[in-house]
Amino acid sequence: MYSAVRTHDYDYPESEMDERESLYFDTISLADSEAAAAAAHRKSLSQSRNTIYHSAVDLAGDETRNSLRNGAIATDHMRLAGWQPGYRQSTALEHLNGDAGAGAGAGGGGGAIGVDHTDAAIAAQLLALQNGRTHLPTGIGVAGGYGYSRIGAGCGRGSDNDHEVSKRLLRQSSTVSNSDKKLPITYSEWKSRTSRLKDARSVDFVLAYKGDDSNTTHQDERVKFEEYLKSEGLVLEPYSGKTVHFTKIHAPMQVLQRYAEVLKIKMPVKEPSIEESQSVPNTCGGLFSWMQLNSKVLTERSQRIHMEFARKYLELYDAEHPNYFDASTRYSIINSIMQQKDIEKLIEDGVYLCAYPLHDNDKRDVLLKEWASLRNWKKMQPLDHIKDYFGAKVALYYAWLGFYTQMLIPISVLGIIFFLYGFVTWNSDPISYDICNGNETIMCPQCDRGCKFWYLNETCTSSRFNYLIDNEMTMVFAFMLAIWAVAYLELWKRYSAGLVHRWGLTGFNHHVEHPRPQYLAKVLKSDKLKDRMVDPKHDPDVPFWSFKFLPKFTSYSIVVLFICISLIGVASIIIYRMAQRASSSIIGNENSMTYKIMVLPITAGFLDLILISALDLAYSKLAIRLTNYENCRTQTEYDESLTIKNYAFQFVNYYSSLFYIAFLKGKFVGYPSKYNRIFNFRQEECNPGGCLMELCMQLVIIMVGKQAVNAIIEMLIPYLIRVFNVFKQHNKDNNQTTESNQLNVDYNLLPAENNSLYEEYLEMVVQYGFITLFSLAFPLAPLLALINNVIEVRLDAIKMLRFIRRPVGMRARNIGVWQNIMAVVTHISVASSAMIIAFSSNFIPKLVYKATHDDPDLNGYLNFTLAAFYTKDYKTQSLLDVSRAANVTLCHYIEFRNDPWENAPYKRPMIYWQILMARLAFIVIYQNIISMLQGILRWAVPDVSARLLKRIKIENMLLRDKIIDYEKQQAQAQTHQEQLQQQQLQQLQQLQQQQLRLRLNGNSDTATTFV
Repeated sequence: MYSAVRTHDYDYPESEMDERESLYFDTISLADSEAAAAAAHRKSLSQSRNTIYHSAVDLAGDETRNSLRNGAIATDHMRLAGWQPGYRQSTALEHLNGDAGAGAGAGGGGGAIGVDHTDAAIAAQLLALQNGRTHLPTGIGVAGGYGYSRIGAGCGRGSDNDHEVSKRLLRQSSTVSNSDKKLPITYSEWKSRTSRLKDARSVDFVLAYKGDDSNTTHQDERVKFEEYLKSEGLVLEPYSGKTVHFTKIHAPMQVLQRYAEVLKIKMPVKEPSIEESQSVPNTCGGLFSWMQLNSKVLTERSQRIHMEFARKYLELYDAEHPNYFDASTRYSIINSIMQQKDIEKLIEDGVYLCAYPLHDNDKRDVLLKEWASLRNWKKMQPLDHIKDYFGAKVALYYAWLGFYTQMLIPISVLGIIFFLYGFVTWNSDPISYDICNGNETIMCPQCDRGCKFWYLNETCTSSRFNYLIDNEMTMVFAFMLAIWAVAYLELWKRYSAGLVHRWGLTGFNHHVEHPRPQYLAKVLKSDKLKDRMVDPKHDPDVPFWSFKFLPKFTSYSIVVLFICISLIGVASIIIYRMAQRASSSIIGNENSMTYKIMVLPITAGFLDLILISALDLAYSKLAIRLTNYENCRTQTEYDESLTIKNYAFQFVNYYSSLFYIAFLKGKFVGYPSKYNRIFNFRQEECNPGGCLMELCMQLVIIMVGKQAVNAIIEMLIPYLIRVFNVFKQHNKDNNQTTESNQLNVDYNLLPAENNSLYEEYLEMVVQYGFITLFSLAFPLAPLLALINNVIEVRLDAIKMLRFIRRPVGMRARNIGVWQNIMAVVTHISVASSAMIIAFSSNFIPKLVYKATHDDPDLNGYLNFTLAAFYTKDYKTQSLLDVSRAANVTLCHYIEFRNDPWENAPYKRPMIYWQILMARLAFIVIYQNIISMLQGILRWAVPDVSARLLKRIKIENMLLRDKIIDYEKQQAQAQTHQEQLQQQQLQQLQQLQQQQLRLRLNGNSDTATTFV
């Protein structure tokens, strides 16, 4: 009968079962026995099932349900069993599967006459409680309980808005084959029985505290806090665990409606969505069908009109819409109620361990299957369902990440094209051709000791690879990259405006944001300010210079100190590279060009990555402490302060080494007889052709290494923390029976902090900086970012669904300060690209060479970039000895200087100053042209589309008309009611007058008669 049982639902050690779980497995065994039992065993099986059923009723401990089995019913059964042969008391499940029509329309205990619904009612109520149901099947009623009927239902208590109707637990045997039958309730559903109150209402929030907490102060604080919650209208129910106790919280609809009006939450109205013309023909929809979501599971919603909630217009709202008081809205309302009594302060003081909403297993399973799965990497994200589950703030992060990932596609394609162009034109580069084609030019040693003279053709391989990223298309790629960055930001603002409006958050802002509990605590500790506290909920006017200046100054001073430490770390890596060039290497031959050009930069890059990661780990914790030290009044101020401090440090930490290679390395080396030195070490020189190749290697190592490390940490650390919490709780139980229910499972997850999305935003914005600032040195960087982000979206989703407690749904209309940070990075990227092209590539020297020489094919360009040096002019004895031993009198180095046989030897020639002026002029011209084009693009792409503006106007007009019509109907109804009351009053007066007249006439007749 129940052949489709999932083995993972009941593969559970007996040592870890509690009493109800053992009862569940007994029920399964009996159900399997029923499938195989013959008619002869039917009676005993029915009796056994009833025995288990009565045990379940006793375990439930609900007095209301127990009272249904009164003595009269038991007496009737005994009487029937005593004189009727073959009488068998009907089982609860048989009643549940029996005639649904009998008693249809019963409510409040009413049923068909002569039909015993008692067992069926109790069974349905019990199974409904276990499976999260709050209504009985059609035709079943319970006195004093909840009655439900599709034809007509009466209810004994509660509001329909506070309850949900779930599907039937048992399938009818007439419509479903035996092979498709399911268990009445799965073990996962059985475990989640604690996610409901005893009266089957949903648990919207949970407070956890120590079960063995003997601190009387904590107990008093909990009592006061819970009394406050009850006074606000919330329903509380305690649940005692083995080590951790919980308080379940449910928000009735009246409380939700009251606070929704106060918080100005928008709700969908009953008006249908406004029809919009299809911009893409339906015939093209099939081309993108592989990207669409499973519409059978994740239904697509039409856009609805939203209006700020007002109880006087209650009839105008669509109570059947999924966005009408969805889970995230309920959680945010409860959280706002608890914030008024400083729930965070109670958690810090140890009164409570934590406060969190529960995960919804059914919805979570759907999201895990359809969204948080790597096999669905090519599908769109169910943003509406993410918003319903996590709230708008989290949904906006995933919407932004998905949009950013999609925008990486065109720039990745362009990067691949430009990189392939380098391969196709590999043999047309005159510089690498001259270097590789038997060039015997002797180059000067690159260090003072241990280095020898070398031939220029030893750099053949590196010069060819350098051409892949430094060719004629470099300028075009830089131009396209600058335009792409602005287009991405503007299109995101346009896209997010439509998304926010779809969710009813247009015009949202923090109307009155409550002060942080930590801030109020600091104000109360201040002797100067606590006297100004008239209302504990509202802080007084705080002077900036006496209360906020010193903490902020100290905090940002420490930030500057850590930025200096980061720069010192970068300088140490640079000195390491200088020292390695000046000393014997432990890896290979120190005279090998492969080592100097490839191995040394790679090892230095990995060392830089390790140093960056270590400083990042240390500073991320320090930044939180510094921000806590500041007197940030609201949570928004706190988040922005933390974000700015962190990103300022990360900007220097991750980009400083790349800026050094791009703009400083090889620019101030000097010449062989007069090298510029740092700590007696010669500065590093660029390879023939420039430093772009080394910048490319450094970028790949830091960018890819950072993304790989973050991906491992994001998945591994939450998993290990969850395992550790479960292990720790198991040890506290002294190896006793451990509870496995939704309360404990979610308690062992990683807490969802207010700034839980900070790390995700920071990782992606740092990646955006890598692309816009330095991808000119590696056109495939956007492709690597695209591949990473496709995986990152799904990994972040898995982490939030599996390893982190469900966050409180928070409203938001944008991604906050991160939008401004990316705008600043975009402006900096224009200058960065201009300086990379001007100083790190051969673009400007080639232009000047073509302008000053009659050589359009650049055949003599290589010699143009080299300067000669007489070895006899060396001032270092070791180099003089090397030159005598090698019998070398003339060597070359990469610089624009006069040859030794010219006037003013080794001085800067006029061509150097011409190239410098050309570089500076290019930077100015490039920045102005790109800035102008970016300004035009910003003007051409408004933040809000004309279609959306038109829609908003139409919606406002419709809402205004609807409110006017509603007010008119209410006024007419009131007028009609007043007229009816006036008519009734007039009729009453007329009746009284008639009665008075009759009495007067009667008295007159009597008087006449007597006379």
